[in-house]
Parts: sequence; C-alpha cells; structure tokens
Amino acid sequence: MNFDYETLRLVYWALLVLAVTGFVVCDGLVIGTNMLLPLLAKTDADRQAMIGSIAPTSLGLQAWLVVAIALSFAAWPIAYAVLFSCLQFLLLLMLLAWMARPLGLYFRNASENPLWRQNWDKVLAVSGFLLASLLGILCGNLLKGVPFHLDSDMRIFFLGDFWGLFNPFTLLIAAVSLSLLLLYGAAYQQLKCHGEIYSHDKTLVYKAGAAFLILFALAGLWITRLEGYHVTSEIFPNGVTNPLNKFAKRSEGLWLDNYEHQPGLWAVPILAFVGAGATLYLTKLNRDYWAFIAAITTVIMAVLTAAVSLFPFLLPSNRSLNSSLTIWDASASHNTLSTLLWIVAFAFPLLMIASRWAFRFWVDSGRSTVTGNSIDSPDANNHSPKDDYA
Repeated sequence: MNFDYETLRLVYWALLVLAVTGFVVCDGLVIGTNMLLPLLAKTDADRQAMIGSIAPTSLGLQAWLVVAIALSFAAWPIAYAVLFSCLQFLLLLMLLAWMARPLGLYFRNASENPLWRQNWDKVLAVSGFLLASLLGILCGNLLKGVPFHLDSDMRIFFLGDFWGLFNPFTLLIAAVSLSLLLLYGAAYQQLKCHGEIYSHDKTLVYKAGAAFLILFALAGLWITRLEGYHVTSEIFPNGVTNPLNKFAKRSEGLWLDNYEHQPGLWAVPILAFVGAGATLYLTKLNRDYWAFIAAITTVIMAVLTAAVSLFPFLLPSNRSLNSSLTIWDASASHNTLSTLLWIVAFAFPLLMIASRWAFRFWVDSGRSTVTGNSIDSPDANNHSPKDDYA
C-alpha cells in the first residue's frame, strides 16, 4: 500500500472519524442506558435487568476509544499533544467518570444490601450524565476554538482557563449530546422491556427525540453566526508538517464553507434530522427494531456533521489563528503513516466484526425482563426484536 502523503493524510482523517464514530455508537449506548437508570427503572430488579443488558460487552467495546486515542497519538502527534495539554482537566473528569462505570457495572451485585446497590446505581447514572455532557462540551470547544498558542519552538501555551471552556455555545452542544444519547439509550431499551415500563420508555423516546430535534436545529442556527475558521494561505497537502507555515482567518459562518463548496454534504445533517424523526415515527408504530436502527443512524450522522464542518481542521485556536492545527500540517511523517497503515488495515476489520457481534448479541438476546414491577421469564413476552424485521 504505497500512497502519497496527501492521500495518507486523508485516509487517516477518515479513520480517525471512523474510530470516533464507532466509539460514540458503542459507548453512547452504555452512556444512554446509564442515564436512564433513575428515569426509567423503578425497582432494583428493573435496574439490574437494564444493567445486565449492557454489562457483558460494555468494557470490550471501549476498544474504540483506545483505538481513537492511539490513532491520534500515532498519526496526529501535535494535535494529540495540544489536546491533552490544553484540555487536561476536562479530559481528567471524563476519565474519572469512565473509571467509575466498570466499578458500578461489575461490583453492584457484590452485596445484597439495598443501600449498596442504590448507591452504585447513582454512580452509574451520574457517570452517564457527566460523560454525555462532557462529550458535548469537548465537541463545542472544537467548533468554537481552543485558546492555545504555538511559539516558534513549537511549545504549547494554553491561554484560557477551565471555566472558560463552559460557555453558552458549548453548553448548548452539551444539551444536544445529552438529548441524543438519551434518545439512543431509550430506543435500545424498547427492545429490552415490556409492561408498564415499556410505555414509560416510549414516552422518554418522544421527549428525548423532540428535545434533540429542537436543540440540534438551534445549534445549526447558532453555527451560521458562530465564528468559523479558514486557511487563507496556499495549502500544500504533500508539504512538511509545520502548523506555523500557514495563515488562517476567523469569521462568521465559515464552518459552512464545506457545505457551500460540496452541496451534497448537506445530506449529513439532514439525515440526522430524518433519523431522529424516523425514530419517533417508528416508535409510534411499535417497530422497535427499526426505531433502534434509526437512532443509530441519527448518532452516526450527528458525529459526521461535526467532522464535516470542522474539515480540514483538527484543533482550531481562537487566540492564535495561525497555530490552528489541520490535517495537512499536524500529521506524523510519511514513513510513519505508511508503516502504521498495515496495523490499521488489520485492526479495524477485527474491531468492526467484534462490534457487529456485540450489537447482534444485544438485539438477539430478546426483550429483557424489565416490566416495571418484577422480573418475568423472557418467554412470556411473545415478542422478539426479530418480529420487527417483517
């Protein structure tokens, strides 16, 4: 596989987007389910059934996060260094939330004490809400720009503060993330529950879906007025890696540049709206399996909307515009990318096969025994997700 430098940079950008999308699709389901614990489950048996529906594969599917981090480190070392240097406190909070989750999933049943279980359920719920919010805060700061500067020796200077990362726009994106993952988790739980709690879950799907449609539209309108970034100097796709060898500008509406030059890209955010609307409609028709597929489509398109809007920027700077990092000037060397491609070509198919198996396991396990009152036998449902294939 001998590719020129430009092609390799594009390939690795696509792989990074794929890894992030895979992470949000897989881990987002666990996050959404955790957030639903205090909203949906009323008894310890219900919460145990919800946790049991995600626990067997949740830890393994975090491999997507490991791949995304490893890919960033290997293919975009400058962007990796800047991100972890400037947003270390935000990322530390996310790490703590992730560390709390496996403890809750696997040690919740270590004791029969109701108080012990209730406290772990609270930990899982807080972890879910915190992760969903911080993922939105992170995405919002990428769109708004991170306050950093690179000097002539490529030293990194963070020119902001922690609380500056929380502003009206990033809080709006956090709300979009919350509503999206709640919709995703609720759409999945429709496959797993029945009885009184099933009706309650459908109500949550409607509320989360309506909230996402409204908030996603508001975020889109805000971005039309948000200051975006654009490289004004000549771009050298095969040039050497040096972020300071360019000039950039910032102006309102520049995040829409890619859509104006390639009108077909409008299909990405439109499909996010269509997917959310289809989730609500299919839920109304009791087509739970297809509602879940529509929710997955919504998540994928929402992530791709952010990626397409940012391209070719990886990490824009709102304090030192010329220090902004793009896929053309922040990558590893040509030799490194070429060598790494063999590893990636082997690892990604295996990861996708494992994820496909996990999703098949989640769906084909049939509805769980969450009823809203007690645990029943799965055979008493007389309904399986496979019924929705027809």
